[in-house]
Amino acid sequence: MKRRTLIKGLATGLSSLYFSKSYAGRLLKAPYAPGPFKPTWDSLTQYQVPEWFRDAKFGMWAHWGPQCQPEYGDWYARGMYQEGSPQYKYHVQKYGHPSKFGFKDIIHEWKAENWDPEELIGLYKKAGAKYFMALANHHDNFDLYNSKYQQWNSTRIGPGKDLVGGWAKAARHLNLRFGVSVHAAHAWSWMETAQRSDKNGPLAGIPYDGKITKADGAGKWWNGEDPQELYAQNHPLSEGSLNDGMIHRQWNWGNGVTPPSKAYCEKFYNRTIDLIDKYGPDVVYFDDTALPLWPASDAGLRIAAHLYNASIKKHGKLDAVIFGKILDEQQRKCMVWDIERGQSNQIEAQPWQTDTCIGGWHYDRRIYDRNEYKSAKTVIHTLIDVVSKNGNLMLNIPVRGDGTIDDKERAVVEEITAWMQVNSESIYGTRPWKTFGEGPAIESAAPLSAQGFNEGKGRPFGAEDIRFVAKGKTLYATLLGWPSTGNVLIKTIKDKIKKVDLLGHPENLTFEQTTAGLKVNLPEQATGKNAFVLKIE
Repeated sequence: MKRRTLIKGLATGLSSLYFSKSYAGRLLKAPYAPGPFKPTWDSLTQYQVPEWFRDAKFGMWAHWGPQCQPEYGDWYARGMYQEGSPQYKYHVQKYGHPSKFGFKDIIHEWKAENWDPEELIGLYKKAGAKYFMALANHHDNFDLYNSKYQQWNSTRIGPGKDLVGGWAKAARHLNLRFGVSVHAAHAWSWMETAQRSDKNGPLAGIPYDGKITKADGAGKWWNGEDPQELYAQNHPLSEGSLNDGMIHRQWNWGNGVTPPSKAYCEKFYNRTIDLIDKYGPDVVYFDDTALPLWPASDAGLRIAAHLYNASIKKHGKLDAVIFGKILDEQQRKCMVWDIERGQSNQIEAQPWQTDTCIGGWHYDRRIYDRNEYKSAKTVIHTLIDVVSKNGNLMLNIPVRGDGTIDDKERAVVEEITAWMQVNSESIYGTRPWKTFGEGPAIESAAPLSAQGFNEGKGRPFGAEDIRFVAKGKTLYATLLGWPSTGNVLIKTIKDKIKKVDLLGHPENLTFEQTTAGLKVNLPEQATGKNAFVLKIE
């Protein structure tokens, strides 16, 4: 509650700082699709989560862009300009000094030559995904679609392909709902590291390429292009910008961040409306505290109103989903709450989503080499736990620069597939039961930190941990391990039971009901692995 109060107070203060009444009025006149939703928080509280999303439960994500080309981890376009960091050292060794070979040049090298969206989305559909999400842009500010308002986009520079368009076509051909993730609102401050220079060594004091201009391109491959359209660094550094961790404190456009210009905010608005209108996504994920640029600008509010109204016009009802991260009580009614790399510890009244990844968000060859991917078991347990609490799981499988996934990632996806082929009825279309579960892991569950980040911090799930969901009169009780005793006692179930089945096992199970709960006798051998679903009538 303290965090929400702080954020709300910060929002109010910044709103007063950035908006005069006349300026706010001019912004609210900017075009957005007509309809019942207006670009205000009060209006957006009309939102109702569509049933398709509540039923889908499981989506998969390709968090893939030019930062995957070096195959050296997340936030590469920022880290390569942080002197002494592992990414800086790697960049200097592989590409050269960032005053001479900057992120724009990484984009130029990226060709996505082996990308096959139909094959990858087909693999994810087999694994049980009901919706697919593609990265539309990251904090690096590069649009991965045929962008009308951003010249630095994948149809003109780098791959020469409409990547969002290709993902969208494949997803719809395979009858999956399609989504996009939009992160570019933060490029303004996130790319400030590109304004730096080395403090040590032979090139000390020579600026990196963050402030170069169109005029500097004469005779270069990027002749005629303006790097400031990409880097957006023609502004003073934010307070504390030389502190690499300051970006996290300024994520909500406070704590001394240099205010984004009106032109920057309106360009972001136009780019995002163009994306929505061209590709008609069912899902839009914003990597923002609430909506993008809020409270420095109402651009995010206008985008939300546009998407909701356009969805109503297209479908005859509101069929779209927007995700936001650290939300106050009012904002939770306006969109779907997304928890990054973490889970709620209770059944949430409103549907929500966990987004996580089996490795780093951008592809990192080091994770492959060290065998550090999440196991299929961990993913399956996360899915079961999240669904029991009224949530969905969005899983990213990192894509290599060339557009493929590696053999270890594919093995994880195939193991998820095997489990879902037997047990998916306990996932899709279910709703929370009167309690989400029982077992010792509940007692050690870690609290959320900022936008999430509590996954893997509690006690690992075991055979005593059980998660519940319901579908009509059927209760699914999923064991997160196979008991060594030959039976399981489910203490929470006191209702009269008619029948118990184990998904994947051909015969009904014997059971008895006592004052201690429901005791179910299990087969001698486990059916499958990772998690075991009792179907209880």
